[in-house]
Amino acid sequence: MATNSSVIGLDFGTDSVRAVVVRVADGEELAQAVASYPRWAEQKYCDPARQMYRHHPADYIESMAEAVRLALQGRAELAASVVGIGVDTTGSTPVAVAADGAPLALRREFADDPDAMFILWKDHTAVAEAEAINALCRSGRFPDYTKYVGGIYSSEWFWAKILHVARTNPRVFQAAANWMELADWVPALLTGVDDASRVVRSRCAAGHKAIWHPSFGGLPSREWLVALDPVLGNLPTPLFHDTQPSDHAAGRLTPEWAARFGVPAGIPVTVGAFDCHMGAVGAGIEPYTLVRVMGTSTCDVLVAPPEEVGETLVRGICGQVPDSVVPGFIGFEAGQSSFGDVFAWFERLLRWGRGDAVKPGALLPKLEEEARKLPPGGYGEVALDWLNGRRTPDADQTLRSVIAGLHLGSSAASVYRALVEATAFGSRAIAERFVGEGIAVNRVLAIGGIARKSPFVMQTCADVMNREIGVVASDQCCARGAAIFAATVAGAYADTGEAMRAMMSPVERTFTPDPEAVQAYEALYRRYGRLGAFAQEWARGQ
Repeated sequence: MATNSSVIGLDFGTDSVRAVVVRVADGEELAQAVASYPRWAEQKYCDPARQMYRHHPADYIESMAEAVRLALQGRAELAASVVGIGVDTTGSTPVAVAADGAPLALRREFADDPDAMFILWKDHTAVAEAEAINALCRSGRFPDYTKYVGGIYSSEWFWAKILHVARTNPRVFQAAANWMELADWVPALLTGVDDASRVVRSRCAAGHKAIWHPSFGGLPSREWLVALDPVLGNLPTPLFHDTQPSDHAAGRLTPEWAARFGVPAGIPVTVGAFDCHMGAVGAGIEPYTLVRVMGTSTCDVLVAPPEEVGETLVRGICGQVPDSVVPGFIGFEAGQSSFGDVFAWFERLLRWGRGDAVKPGALLPKLEEEARKLPPGGYGEVALDWLNGRRTPDADQTLRSVIAGLHLGSSAASVYRALVEATAFGSRAIAERFVGEGIAVNRVLAIGGIARKSPFVMQTCADVMNREIGVVASDQCCARGAAIFAATVAGAYADTGEAMRAMMSPVERTFTPDPEAVQAYEALYRRYGRLGAFAQEWARGQ
C-alpha cells in the first residue's frame, strides 16, 4: 500500500456529520469538514416537550456528501489516495425501511411522518414500551434477554422504539419490511445494498441495543416478540441473523457515491458502529481503561479480556458484548443521558427573552469563570444530572432532575457549579458501578468537545471521581476510530490493534485530583445520593 495512503472517517453526530481524512501511516488528520443537518437545525420533526427527536434520512445523505466534498475540495491528490471509509453513528437510532433497505421517509407518502424517520438516540417516547420489555424479561417465561445489557432495557433502544411505532402508528409499522440502525444503513447506502435482508449488521449496535447475543443464538425469539405484543408477530423473524464487528467490510463503495465524494470507486466501507465505541478506538483504548466521550450526553466505554470477565455481569449498564469495541475483547458501555445538554439547558434559561442579543454558548465562558471562583458545593446548592432521565447506572428515563438548596443568595454561577458537579457525580456513580461489580477501572481518558474546551468541568470530574483524567488531543476521535477500522479493512494493518497503535490520538493534558476538593466532595456526593433517592421516590409517586 502506498505510503501516502489515506482513509476517511465519517462520524454522524446529533447535529452534524464530520468527515475526517486520516493518513494511514501515522494517523495524522490531513483534512476535515463538518456539515450540519439542515432540517434538524430547524428542529423539524421534533417535539422536545414530548422528548421526541427525529432525523430525516435526507439530512444524512445531503450532509454526508457535503462534508466529504468540503474536506477534499481542491485536493485531487488527497482524494485519489483514499483507500477505505469507516462509519460511526449515534445510537440507538433505528428506522423503518422498505424491502430495498430505503427508509420509509424517502417515500412520498411518508415524507413528513416522523415515525418513518430515524428515531434519534435521545428520543424518549418509548418509556412505556421499555417497561413492558423489562416486565416480560423478569417474568420467568423466557430467557432474560436483558442479561447482557445490565438487566434493564431502555426507552432509548431498538426494540422499545419499534414497539412504540407499532402501537401508535400502524400505517408506518405495516409498511416496514424491516428495521435497521443508522450504523447499518449508512454502509449499506454507500455500498449499494438494495435488499434489506442482505444488509451487514453491526455487532456493536445489535449487541448493545437489540439484545443480540451469541448465547441466545442471535436475537430474541418470535415467541418472545409475540408475548411482548401480538402486533410484533408481523415482523419478519428474525430481522437479521449474524452480525459483524467493524474490522469487517460491509461492501465496496459504489461508482455513484465515489463520484459524489470524488474518491476511487470500489474501496472498502467498514461495518458501522456507534460513535462512542469508535471514539474509544481513536483514543487507543486498552483493557480496563474507561474512555469517556463527553458531549451532549456521555458514553463510557471499557474493554476487558473475555477470559478475565468470565461470568461477571455488570448490572445497570448499557451492555457487555464480545467484539463490540475491539475484536477479541468484551466491550462494556455505560453513560449519562445528558451532560453538555445540562449546561446548554441552563444557558437557554438565562437567555430567555433576549432574542439574538446573546448567541447560544456565549454565556458559558463567563459562567465557568465565576463558578470556578466558588468552593465545592457553591453556596449550598446541589443538583441531579437527570434532565434527560438516567442512562446508567440503572436506566430510568422517567426520572427528572432536581436543584435543591436554593436561596436568595444563590447566583447563576453557583447554580451552574451545582449542575457541573451533578454531572461529575453521575460520572463517579458509573465508575463505582464497574468497580463494585468486579470490573476494574485502572485509567480514565476523556474525548469530545467538553473534555478539550472546559478545564473547569474536567477538573471537577477529576476531583469528584478522585482519579486522574487524561484528555485526548484529537477533536475528532470518533471519526479517527472509524478511520482506524477503515485502514484495517483496507489491509494496511494486520488487525485493529496494530492499526490503533499506529493511528490513535495521544493524550494532550492530564487533570489530577486536588486533595482538598476530593475531601469536600465526599460529603457532597452523599448529598447527591440522598437527593437522587428522593427524586426516585417522587417519580414513583407520579
